[in-house]
Amino acid sequence: MNLFLLGIIIFVIVYLFLNWFARTSSKKIAQTIKKIAVYFSLILAAILTIGGKYLFSLPFLFVILSGLKIKGLTALQMMQLWRLIQFLKNSGKFSQGSFNKSRDDTSISNDEAYKLLGLTKGCSKEEVLQAAMKLQKKIHPDINREIKTERLSQLVNQARDKILKSDFS
Repeated sequence: MNLFLLGIIIFVIVYLFLNWFARTSSKKIAQTIKKIAVYFSLILAAILTIGGKYLFSLPFLFVILSGLKIKGLTALQMMQLWRLIQFLKNSGKFSQGSFNKSRDDTSISNDEAYKLLGLTKGCSKEEVLQAAMKLQKKIHPDINREIKTERLSQLVNQARDKILKSDFS
């Protein structure tokens, strides 16, 4: 008897969903799906963060939010920015204690500079300048007033100067 009742409930839910789907415009359906995706990703991010899985929830949330074209960043750009911050944190260049240090106290190596800008050795001077400019357009403190990106911006400038000084002087 329970299976019969469960089958009727599922049939009614499917019928109501398909009836709504047939009568609604595609624009409204797309908006509803976007809302569901955002709510689902926020709930999943909160659950994963509470569960101690912070490393997995943040990129997932960035991908969903960038899919909605928030702040003009694409999913790839958000993931690259997140990887850049993680690389800097792991190398000790972007930790809480290093915010008050001067630029000369934390010099980066050539390899770190190339990784930071997402380049490989042997690239041209123009590629170095373009990569640094692209990153600065996204993270410069004047553009992101609500987020403190001063140190990140300094590191990008330091990486650009290091590559230009060592490879192109």
